[in-house]
Amino acid sequence: MIRSDLITRLAKLHPQLFTKDAASAVRVILDALSNTLSKGGRVEIRGFGNFGLNYRPPRQGRNPKNGDQVKVPAKYVPHFKAGKELRERVSEGV
Repeated sequence: MIRSDLITRLAKLHPQLFTKDAASAVRVILDALSNTLSKGGRVEIRGFGNFGLNYRPPRQGRNPKNGDQVKVPAKYVPHFKAGKELRERVSEGV
């Protein structure tokens, strides 16, 4: 599912919402999630899962074309851990 599919589905489930209102709601939720993570925070959605950051320390990498060593800087990467309810629903559906 992509963002536009989510907006369309939200607008269909709630007929009182126009598509632009559903798009605004989705944008607000995703912006809040992004802003919290960019500030180093953590987002927990009960029954769905947790969004957080994982630290990756600096390391030596290798350029695959010529084999030269390259320094890869330290960075934080987003991480998602599914909640119990989501894991159960996914395993039942498969």
